[in-house]
This record gives sequence, C-alpha cells and structure tokens, in this order.
Amino acid sequence: MSSIGTGYDLSVTTFSPDGRVFQIEYAAKAVDNSGTVIGIKCKDGIVMGVEKLISSKMMLPGSNRRIHAVHRHSGMAIAGLAADGRQIVTRAKSEATSYEKVYGEPIPVKELAERVASYVHLCTLYWWLRPFGCGVILGGYDRNGPELYMVEPSGVSYRYFGAAIGKGRQAAKTEIEKLKLSELTCRQGVIEVAKIIYGVHDEAKDKAFELEMSWVCEESNYQHEKVPDDLLEEAKAAAKAALEDMDDD
Repeated sequence: MSSIGTGYDLSVTTFSPDGRVFQIEYAAKAVDNSGTVIGIKCKDGIVMGVEKLISSKMMLPGSNRRIHAVHRHSGMAIAGLAADGRQIVTRAKSEATSYEKVYGEPIPVKELAERVASYVHLCTLYWWLRPFGCGVILGGYDRNGPELYMVEPSGVSYRYFGAAIGKGRQAAKTEIEKLKLSELTCRQGVIEVAKIIYGVHDEAKDKAFELEMSWVCEESNYQHEKVPDDLLEEAKAAAKAALEDMDDD
C-alpha cells in the first residue's frame, strides 16, 4: 500500500493509475487497528459485542462507549475512530427520527443502513472532506424480523448473518462460521460472542479491554438494549473458562 511521494494519496478524489483511492484504504487501516467488533443474527434477534481497548487505567469503566442506540429497535457498534463513529451515530439518529416523522412508523433496518452508507460515501466524493476512519455494524428488529448490516469506510453496505471488523476480524469470522446461527437463541449468542472476543484478544500485545454487549430480541421486548449485567457476567465467566480449557489443552 506504499504510495509515499506519488501524490495519489493527497486527496480522496484522486485515483491512482491502477484505480485505487488511497485515502479510503488508509481509513480501512484505521478500522483494522481497532478493537474487534462482532454482530450476529440469531433465530430470535441480533447480538452485538465490542472489545473496547482501554487506553488508560485512569479511565472510568463504561466511558467512551462503542455501542450506541440509534432508534428504539436498532443500534450500532463502532470500530475505528470513536469520534468519527459518534458523527455517524448522530446522523443515523436524525435519519431514524425524520423517517418516523414522515411515515409514522419506525425506520426499517435496510433503509437505515442505506441512508448511513450514503452519508459515509458522501465523504469520499469531495476533496475538502476525508473519509470516516471507522466501520459500523448496524443491527435491529423490524417487520421483516432481525437484520444485520455492516457499513465500511468506503460507503459499501452489506447484509450479514454474522459480521466482524477490527483487529481480530479474520479469526472472529472463522469462529462465527462454525456457529449454527439459525438455531441459536440470543441468550446463547451472547455467550458465544463473548467467547469469540476473549478468544481473539491477544493478551501479550493488546491493552486490557472492556467487553461491551447489546441485543435486540424477544427478551428485550424487541428494543435495542444493553445485555443485562447478570447475563454479561455469566458470558464473561464462560469465555474465561473456555480460554482456560484451551490453555490446558
């Protein structure tokens, strides 16, 4: 990806001779250096989990959140630059509110993902802007049931059964593929996501981290909510036990 001195990376509106936009690749790199973010679609809803790396021991637990509620029935998990992510969340919230004002019903997850993707893409079209240095996983529950989308810094959006972005995305994707998602309840999904995040976290190289999780399912009355503390603690315990078993082997 070396392009130093070529000048093709000075503006987001400049293509290199082989058709690449370096600024977007740099933004994708910012996402790859972030803590792992996972979203899975279970049979009764959506579960999202974030490996939030803690930069200082002085930080208050729970600060600088990376999972945000966008609407009553949908939420968003961010990988990459947290400040850029907040900007996207703010836009997503205003899109959700305006849709409900115009059409009198909550915004479908597909529509929300498309609007967010269009906004992210907008920042790759003008030389005085820079692309957002973050990727988002968007999950929610609408009349079509649970839906999960991922929006990349380029403005590309895909629908997924299970998605992962950030440092450990490759290992996380491999683990997600092993799960029988269509048979998994969200309660079981929370434990599986916790296991994956603890599994891909590299104790030797990475800083300490905080596990953040949310869900939208029958148990949460189809609202986007934080996973209850007792279940989160249970998931952490199961993840640590699974890690110890692996170490023993």
